[in-house]
Amino acid sequence: MTISWFQAALLGLFACLSSMPGLGGTSIGNYTLGRPLVGGLVCGLILGDIKTGIICGVAMQLVYIALVTPGGTVSADVRAVSYIGIPLAMVAIHSQGLSAGSADAANLAKSMGTLVGTVGTVLFYGTATMNLVWQHIGWRAVEKGNFKQLYKVDWLYPWVSHIVFSFIPTLIMCKLGATAVTAMKDALPMDGIPMKTLFTVGALLPCVGIAILLKQIVDKVTDFIPFFVGFTLAASLGLNLVSCAVISLIFAVLFYELEMAKNVRANAAAADDDFDDDDEEDI
Repeated sequence: MTISWFQAALLGLFACLSSMPGLGGTSIGNYTLGRPLVGGLVCGLILGDIKTGIICGVAMQLVYIALVTPGGTVSADVRAVSYIGIPLAMVAIHSQGLSAGSADAANLAKSMGTLVGTVGTVLFYGTATMNLVWQHIGWRAVEKGNFKQLYKVDWLYPWVSHIVFSFIPTLIMCKLGATAVTAMKDALPMDGIPMKTLFTVGALLPCVGIAILLKQIVDKVTDFIPFFVGFTLAASLGLNLVSCAVISLIFAVLFYELEMAKNVRANAAAADDDFDDDDEEDI
């Protein structure tokens, strides 16, 4: 598999769109197009191999399933993971002759995505730094009462930042990196220590993403029970993800109804405590 300049340009365009809040809000840009799960589909359509693209996207999504940017602090950049890491991982899988559905292919995709995601933090902070220039222009326009200038500050000038730190890096890294990844086949044989190390690290990376997710949502030991139930269903009954999701939805509804019942009882008890018998006798 090779990546043409046109395909690399399309990947660069989606890298821009996935990091721009102006594209229908952050929920559509960063938190939808930028997610590896969605980026895998887009990369598969652009490169003509939807199956491999989706498999790479799913593998990388496990690593970054709990990735958030609190206060602008990021440990990895999803635009780089989705639109640089996934295309290069697809090229690596094809060049190594791996089956798209094999465990080695998924582990290789995770390793490459993590490497690119870490490098992508430079792109994130570079974009944020250049946007400060447009912000300064906006404040000067407000001081002068030129409010029409704010349209350019909000919708036009940020494209310059994203072209410099999203489009161009993605274009170059996807086009030239594909050649380097293909050459990796001869430099790093499948039975060598470097490739085995990549596979091993890739197999462990999802544990990091799941651990971060659990740290955010688990408050007490009993919160682990729903997760154990899911693993048990998948391992013992052989259920797929869709079936497990439906069963999880049933449990979620039951937990919701129980919590609502507790709230009703608590409110009723509070109302009884506020009732004053003396006032009733006076009436």
